[in-house]
Amino acid sequence: MTDKERQIEEAKRAEKRAVEENAQLAREQAVRKASLAREQANEKASNERRSRETEKRAAEELGQLARDQARRKADLAREKAILDDQAARKLKDKTQS
Repeated sequence: MTDKERQIEEAKRAEKRAVEENAQLAREQAVRKASLAREQANEKASNERRSRETEKRAAEELGQLARDQARRKADLAREKAILDDQAARKLKDKTQS
């Protein structure tokens, strides 16, 4: 093999290496891009899930507050009924005495 042929072979190998390196860089870039897109999708899904959970928790808290208020109102009504009944009995007992 002559020097000229050797130089041509080396040039072909260098060109082939450059093409392979460019292809490898393109593959790596595609992988990074896909990974970034996947991370962004996961982050978006996580944010949406947190938002739904927050809304659900807020609705549950409002429902619990309403139930607590209704229970307190019922308790007060029951206590008032007991007090009214006791007052009526005292009055009845006084009038009968």
